[in-house]
Amino acid sequence: MRQFLTKALERGLTPGNVLSWLSLQGQRVFGQAFGTLRLRVKARLLGVGLGSGVRAHGPVGLMRWPGSRIELGDGVQIISSWRRSTAAAISHPARLRTFGPDASIVVGEGCELTGTSITCRSTSIVLGRKVLIAPDVIIVDSDFHAPWPVETRSTDPGMDRDRPVVIGDGAWIGMRSVILKGVSIGPGAVIGAGSVVTRDVPANAVACGAPARVVRQCDALGNAL
Repeated sequence: MRQFLTKALERGLTPGNVLSWLSLQGQRVFGQAFGTLRLRVKARLLGVGLGSGVRAHGPVGLMRWPGSRIELGDGVQIISSWRRSTAAAISHPARLRTFGPDASIVVGEGCELTGTSITCRSTSIVLGRKVLIAPDVIIVDSDFHAPWPVETRSTDPGMDRDRPVVIGDGAWIGMRSVILKGVSIGPGAVIGAGSVVTRDVPANAVACGAPARVVRQCDALGNAL
């Protein structure tokens, strides 16, 4: 950010540059202040746990089933506005929703969510520390319908098929990816944009595609093995 500001100053303090800078700063400061206040009020009313330093920019959808758990760790940042999103405009505000009393969503310390939809029906979805989630990612623990027999597909919830999801510390999930039930993504792993993750991804691996497959295995410094 400092480098960008320095370059802008080198090109002159024109009225346009000054107004652009003030607009960006105003959107960042006031958008975050209002979004965070709204999130904290809603979380207190709905029984959602918030750690210290949790911030939000834009509206955050919280829907907690009675008896279930939604917890956001210290320093979690949620971006729900295209004004704050960097890589892409987001299609919808972030949403965290539980559907039953046994459901649990836990977002670890320092995670960053952008327009993320996390829906947990009957098991758990756990994000480790400092997980980065790019715009419009969907994470679920359920199919929400039993696939067979076809005649009862629209009415049978198939809850016995639900499976928990775990995303390890420092993982990075690319924009518009879908993380399906029963998946474990290892610490430091990278999921390419637009991927559909249907199976486990090991630590420090790069996986992409639909269904996602590991295309590179790296060490903790990102060097290919």
